[in-house]
This record gives sequence, structure tokens and C-alpha cells, in this order.
Amino acid sequence: MTASRRTRRSFALERALYWAHRLDKPLLVFEPLRAGYAWASDRLHAFVLQGMRDNAARFAGTPVHYFPYLEPEPGAGSGLLAALGKQAAVIVTDESPCFFLPRMLQAAAPRVDVLVESVDGNGLLPLRATEREFLRAYDFRRYLQKTLPPHLSDFPTADPLANLRLPSLAALPSGVTRRWPAAKLAGADSREELARLPIDHAVVPSAVAGGERSARRCLTRFLDETLPRYAAERSHPDADAESGLSPYLHFGHLSVHEVFAQLASREGWTRSALGARAAGQREGFWGMSQPSESFLDELVTWRELGYGFCSQRADYDRYESLPAWSRATLEAHASDVRDPCYGLEELERAATHDELWNAAQRELVATGRMHNYLRMLWGKKILEWSSSPRAALTSMVHLNNKYALDGRDPNSYSGIFWCLGRFDRPWFPERPIVGTVRFMSSLNTKKKLRLGRYLERWGDAAQGRLF
Repeated sequence: MTASRRTRRSFALERALYWAHRLDKPLLVFEPLRAGYAWASDRLHAFVLQGMRDNAARFAGTPVHYFPYLEPEPGAGSGLLAALGKQAAVIVTDESPCFFLPRMLQAAAPRVDVLVESVDGNGLLPLRATEREFLRAYDFRRYLQKTLPPHLSDFPTADPLANLRLPSLAALPSGVTRRWPAAKLAGADSREELARLPIDHAVVPSAVAGGERSARRCLTRFLDETLPRYAAERSHPDADAESGLSPYLHFGHLSVHEVFAQLASREGWTRSALGARAAGQREGFWGMSQPSESFLDELVTWRELGYGFCSQRADYDRYESLPAWSRATLEAHASDVRDPCYGLEELERAATHDELWNAAQRELVATGRMHNYLRMLWGKKILEWSSSPRAALTSMVHLNNKYALDGRDPNSYSGIFWCLGRFDRPWFPERPIVGTVRFMSSLNTKKKLRLGRYLERWGDAAQGRLF
């Protein structure tokens, strides 16, 4: 378990169970947490460890042998997968197109002498259902509407552990457990235990709890209480009308298939409700209520647009992956005067002249989350205030990946690079610094959105800082 860190609606777990049944072998589920990944921190570790604790509870009492491993220092886990592979008939893992996971799989597979299968459970549309990248959401939406329907009948099992019968594994080889002892998960996410690890302790755990149980509670709360307001109010920070699901989707504590299945069940939806016209329309294709259609455009269209791009482009996180038009216009204005011009340290401290931007940055640092509309403004202002477009990109990626629970994700990279023109078009009139890349202003955002309560909590005055 490296990307789909859950026990429900998991194609990878389902495939592993298939092999165990077919070969009449025990199933070992190995869930590691490395110490040496970029931006490793108390916040990210705590969230994953809470999920591991949920998984341990779910596997307890089943024939599945669960092996959680917490790396005590970078490199300590080297050789563990190979040692397990010596005892294995087949190795199954979950596929992810982003961050260090593809490189880790490419490096690990040749070190074992058995079949290694990587299973795609990232979205409703399989990553290999298309062989090209899409540069606009409209084009991808139209393709999705034409291609997705047959895949809506191929969902992972709701609970693959129900009534499970398999041979049991009594214990791991003693040589493995002596060198790589299983993690003791009780209290492993406490500040005291996290302090023992060589990770960033300044990025403190979030109040948002990780794990499959928290993910399912969040989904139920969203569907029960928030979804009816989603389309009309999600852009307003004061309304608190976002789903809150992105951290759980990122860490694999929740499956997009689970979200869709529960939403469809509440709507009384069947595939026959799909619209006959697949023309890239934002609403009307699914045959659901207007709030649900709006939510699905974010959950499916925009999310899977980013996943597809990352799977097609190894340079998804580099400046060179921007469309030619945006690079040309940004570089044409690279020498424009920036006034103000802020460096990474000032941005990280929320020490700018812009109260709304500062508020969004403070929310990110304190909670691991940022309101989605403000995240767009946040990125646009970093572009405007940085010494160069490349410096802006570096700052955005670092701040987002360091603090956001849903950072280091294809969807995160979509949002960051959208601020520089990816998945967008030229906007006129041409402006200083940003050229024809879409411009956003804090003044217009304040006029458009309800922000009173938000600024009371995160604004400069609330922090004792006045500019």
C-alpha cells in the first residue's frame, strides 16, 4: 500500500486477493511510511499514521496479515521489499503518476524475482484509456463524456474483506522482523513519537484527522449537509461549502469510486440517466441534480485532467511543461519591474502588503488546507510578486507541498500550473508581468466573495499585525 491506503473500493487490494485465492496463498499487506521523502513532516506523517491505524483495525480478525512499517531514518527500509519478495509468489501494488511513487516502483521492481503488478485505481477513467495529454478542460471533458460510460460498470468491490476466506500467515520471517520491526501504531502520531523521527517538526499536525474512518465521516457530512449548497456557495470562504475530501483522496484513504457510488445512490441514479449528448458541457451530462453535477465536474473532470497530464508528462512539475503561449508571454515580461517583489521567506511568513493573501497563507500554514478559490488568487499573486516566473513556480510548489495535506498530488500541480497558464487560454488586455496569463486581483475578489468571518479569523488584525 503506497497510494491507495485503504481497505474499501481498492482495485489493488482486490487484485491481490484474486491472486491469493487463485494460488491458495496467504496475503500480506505491506504499508510503509518512508522518512526521507521531500517535505516529510509531522503533519504528513501524522495523517498517514492515523490511516495506518485504521487499516490495522480493519485487517484485524481477517486472514490478511498486515505489516505497517515506519522508517526510523532515511534509507533504513532499503532492502525490505526485496526481503519480502523472496517469500512471495506475486507482488501487487497501487499505481500513482505523481511525486516519488513512480520512481520508487521503477527502482523496486527489478530487485525482486517475482511478478510485480501495478494497479490503477486513480479515477473513474483508467489512466490508459487515453494516450495523449489534454491542454484544456473543455477538450478533456468532451473526451471523458464519450469514453467514460463503459467504465462506470467496472467499480472495485465495496468491501473486499467481507466474508474473506484465505490461508493465514502465522508470522513474517524472523530475519525480516528483527531488522525491520513492524510499527507500533498506538500513539505513533503523537508529537512525542513524531519528535523521534528525522522529519520537519515545525510543520505541526493538522486538526484534520487522517484515515479511512475520518474520510468516510467527511464524505457523509458533505453529502448530508453541504452538497445542496455546493454549487451556489463553494466559492465563498465564509460559507464553508467545500467538500473537504481532497486530503483523503490524495492519500488514498478514500476512493473516487466510493464518492461517486454514494452520490449516485443518494440521487437514485443509474447509467441510463447519462445524457445522450457528449459535447463537453459542464452540467447536464450526468443526469443528476445541479449541485451534484457541479461537484462531479470538479471531482471527475478537473481531477482526472490532472492525473492524465501527470501520467503522460514526466515533466509535469517543471516550468517547461507550460504551454508555449504562456511561456512566451511570461518570458516577454520577465524583465518587467516587480513592485512589490517578495522572496520565499517573506511569502512563507505571510509578510506581504495584501491582507487577503496573508490570510490564505496563514490558513495553509496553520491547518494544511486553503480555500480553493483563494488558492487560485494565492498563486496568481505569487506570480505577480516574484522576481521571475520560474521563481514564482518554485515558491508555489514549495509552499503548497510543504504545508498542504493535499499537496504533492496531480490535482495540486494542476492548480499551481493553472496560475501560470496550463489548462487555460490567453486573456486580454495584455498586462505587465503576467502578459496574457489570466489576471486576478485581491480587490475584485473581496468585492465578489463573502469574506467577513474568514478575515476575522485569518486576517492581519486577528494576528496582531497591521500594515
